[in-house]
Amino acid sequence: MTAAISVTTIVDVDRQDAFEVFTRETDSWWRRGPRFRFLPDVPATLRFEGEAGGRLIEVDEAGSEFEVGRILVWKPGELLRFEFRALRFEPGQTTEVEVRFEPVPGGTRVSIDHRGWESLAEDHPARHGLTGPAFDDMISVWWGDLLVSLLRRAGLRSA
Repeated sequence: MTAAISVTTIVDVDRQDAFEVFTRETDSWWRRGPRFRFLPDVPATLRFEGEAGGRLIEVDEAGSEFEVGRILVWKPGELLRFEFRALRFEPGQTTEVEVRFEPVPGGTRVSIDHRGWESLAEDHPARHGLTGPAFDDMISVWWGDLLVSLLRRAGLRSA
C-alpha cells in the first residue's frame, strides 16, 4: 500500500502569498460538490482556522460543521501540515496532508504529500473499491484537480 501521494505545481507569486491564498482563500479555490466537499448537499464554507492547533472545517449556513482535521504545523510561507478525514472515516481515523511552499525562479513550488492511507483497510469506503496504483491515481488526480482550481480561482498562474 502507498505511504504517500504527492502532487506539485509552481505558481508565479512569492511563497508567503502562495501560503496566504492556500490558507485564507480556501473556500474560493477548493472545488465544490460531493467529490470534493464534506457537506456536499448544502451551501457551506471551507476554511482553516489558522495557527497550529486550529482546524480545517466546513460550516453550513445553519452552523453545522464538519471538522476535516486539526492543523499540526503552521509556518506561513513555508509549511502547512494538517490531519485529514473524509465523511466516512471512523472517529479518530485520519490521514495527514503536508503542503510545502518552496521558492523557485519566478515563483513558488507548492508540493502536497497526503500520507497515512495505509492505515485504512483496503475495503474502506474512502477507497471507492480501488487498491494499489488505481487508488494512488485516484487520490493524485483529486489533489491535482484541487491544485488546478487553486491556480484558476485564486488568480494565480503557473510559472
